[in-house]
Amino acid sequence: MGIEIEDKFDVADDYTVPDLSKIGDVAGPKSHQLVALYYDTPDLRLAARGVTLRRRRGGSDPGWHLKLPKAKGARQEITHPLTRSTKVVPAPLENLVRAFTRGAELVPVAELDTRRNVTVISGDGTPLVEIADDRVKGTVFGAEQRVERWREVEAELLEGGDEALLAKVGKRLVKAGATPSESSSKLARLLDRPPRPAGPAKAGTAGEVVMDYLDSQVSALLSQDPRVRRAEEDAVHQARVAARRMRSALKAFKSIITGTDHVQDELRWLGTVLGEARDLEVTRARFARHLESLAPGLIHGPIQERLSDDLHKREQDSYNRIREALSSDRYYTLLEDLDRLLAEPELAKPAGKPAEATLQGVAAKNWKRVTDAYDEAQAIEDEERREIAMHDVRKAAKRARYTAEALGMKKLAKHAEAVQEVLGQYQDGVVAQETLAKEAESARQAGEDTFTYGLLIGIEKTTAERAHAEFPAVWEKTVEAVRKIL
Repeated sequence: MGIEIEDKFDVADDYTVPDLSKIGDVAGPKSHQLVALYYDTPDLRLAARGVTLRRRRGGSDPGWHLKLPKAKGARQEITHPLTRSTKVVPAPLENLVRAFTRGAELVPVAELDTRRNVTVISGDGTPLVEIADDRVKGTVFGAEQRVERWREVEAELLEGGDEALLAKVGKRLVKAGATPSESSSKLARLLDRPPRPAGPAKAGTAGEVVMDYLDSQVSALLSQDPRVRRAEEDAVHQARVAARRMRSALKAFKSIITGTDHVQDELRWLGTVLGEARDLEVTRARFARHLESLAPGLIHGPIQERLSDDLHKREQDSYNRIREALSSDRYYTLLEDLDRLLAEPELAKPAGKPAEATLQGVAAKNWKRVTDAYDEAQAIEDEERREIAMHDVRKAAKRARYTAEALGMKKLAKHAEAVQEVLGQYQDGVVAQETLAKEAESARQAGEDTFTYGLLIGIEKTTAERAHAEFPAVWEKTVEAVRKIL
């Protein structure tokens, strides 16, 4: 697996790659013949989301390659050894694209036969940038087979290079007559798919802003799906955030888009499924930091194994439940519902009104939910019940933050996040104490020394109490700052 960072250029058939020796040591060109067979569903669901899956022969890296969108100019690539069959996609790769295929069959849709001349720029013996000069014959399969030919040049960053050097190479290529390509890949160029149609909301309206935001979060969820299945770092967190943001937006903008109660319920389910692994992941890292900060003489008994290995096992079990959920009909139905929501939303009358005035009112209403929740909590005399009610303040602040982010109101989002963070620090400290108490009881029943558990509970109690003491000042400052914005 790797991150691919490259620039692509269209060139004329008589283009000459310029002299690049002033940039670094040049080796090549070296020629390769590459034949790549591309797979997709018959209705090209992978291509629609910028995903490519191919089986390639020839060159220095034959095999199966799955390329996933990562960020502008960078794509994540996952490889699998070359198999003999051209009809069956390897199961590990087929599994990683299920969020896109949703049970549809993967079939060959195109073939690219490329004559590639590769030049490598190095510095002090370290390869920095690879320039591939490609003459391509592309064939699209189907009822009416279509063949196209073209030439293009790619400049790809290697492990030893940096993006400044890649940009410098690009400038030299352009100066020699190359043009930055508008296609993200050879396959995209060959298939020549029309851009996704504009949404049903009119430009400049509240509906357009809301639908654009929801579309971005659906894309975020889909992009994280393969990474969640591979248990990559931070993937579960990012997927859960996308689900939460969509659910929060659908709640906050119910006057703009209606009929989404069922989707909200399913997004809550998905967030819960993803949440267990994320919470265990965070808790395990939290306890590891605490133990690292203690002097060795203060660590008694097998506490590190209990708070690391045991939690890690629970975390892996939760990942198994996540993978099961992500392969369920319920999950695929949710994704289909989200697609329909984007294509055919039930837009209410306010959706057609100018965006700024309409949506600022929504932001103000959501912030009022925070202040109302705070006032209700402070009116409760019983301390334990009041602290429980403050958790509702945190949830309201999170929703206000997500709403502000959706509207591009960065200052309001930052202020709402400040409230959420301090209350979150308190809540996390309380939950950590409860977890430690349970682990300590298990250790006690096993006849183990529980001294260090007491130390950690003390650390967590201090953390929670500090956040509790800081909150009034944060709240007062935040309320005053938001009053100036709204």
